[in-house]
Amino acid sequence: MLNRRNFLSASSAVAVATLLPNQRVATAQTVESESAAQVVDPMSVVDPEFRQPLQAMEKTVGGMFDKVDDTTLIKISRERDEGPQHLAASPIVTEHLISRSPNNPPVKVFVTGDTAGASRPAILHIHGGGYIAGTAASSRAQIQDLARTHDCVAVTVDYRLAPETHFPGSLEDNYAALRWMNTNAKDLGIDVTRVAVKGESAGGGHAAALAIAARDRKEFSICLQVLCYPMLDDRTGSSRMPEPAFGHFIWTSRENRLGWTSLLGVPAGSAQVPANSVPARIQNFAGLPPAFIGVGGIDLFAPEDIDYAGRLLRAGVPTELSVVPGGYHGFDLFAPNASLSRQFTQAWNEAIRRAFQES
Repeated sequence: MLNRRNFLSASSAVAVATLLPNQRVATAQTVESESAAQVVDPMSVVDPEFRQPLQAMEKTVGGMFDKVDDTTLIKISRERDEGPQHLAASPIVTEHLISRSPNNPPVKVFVTGDTAGASRPAILHIHGGGYIAGTAASSRAQIQDLARTHDCVAVTVDYRLAPETHFPGSLEDNYAALRWMNTNAKDLGIDVTRVAVKGESAGGGHAAALAIAARDRKEFSICLQVLCYPMLDDRTGSSRMPEPAFGHFIWTSRENRLGWTSLLGVPAGSAQVPANSVPARIQNFAGLPPAFIGVGGIDLFAPEDIDYAGRLLRAGVPTELSVVPGGYHGFDLFAPNASLSRQFTQAWNEAIRRAFQES
């Protein structure tokens, strides 16, 4: 029987093969206006189970973010992360400060599931926030869940945000956390052959960049990169116009330009950007860690994430790609109990389980 969900599922499968050639080159100024003109009702392609929380937010917030300048938008984004954290009693989360050279400030990390002398797998988690917002503290409950689910050590890193810190500052913060996990493996109870990295949105972009750096520097190994709707390409919404179906909700082309420009220190979509600052711009994908990449079918990042997965596969990197029909950016956070959210969460957790068993 061909119902709405089956149709959307089939559409997402076709999208893997057909989306990418249809991307168009455009100026940044035309992105939202042309997209709005061609899509009459963006809400109609949202999966029914994902609509209620989105409609509630749209009713409350409306187009407020479109009416503020970039500085105010960054301020609002950061204020969202200041709410209370509801942590479970166990496993206990501890805070650590990683000291570095005088020219590099200390890096704060939160750790849970560590047991000296054990030999457990580990996950280095990197939070999202468009490169301009978010904190490691807001991810403490998340790493508790990871530690419980996978009987592992889970670490989340408080990297420096843009625009105050441009690339490669945040990359070096994340790499410092990876180094600390490896050099303190005995005290933390980490099996260094089973270390995965995971991130959502900008955190997924950071995780991808960290995997590239780890491959190139050849100091530490990563057994899996889990990239949930990762932010991988500064050209999306700047020098490349997304098709009308993508990026109407939660994270738009305007916000994407702001996030990437803040990180890079040059306008998003520039002909030249700092080396290895944009994962989608690297030429050599060979030797990167196996990957799980998941994204909503109407997320702004869907085309770039599908393309990234394809390039990994063509380079011989084992890669699992999940495109969730009718899913906007962060759909699983807004509607965690929706059936497609549960399937998505199960998929990336299963990818971690397999990686830890096979490493």
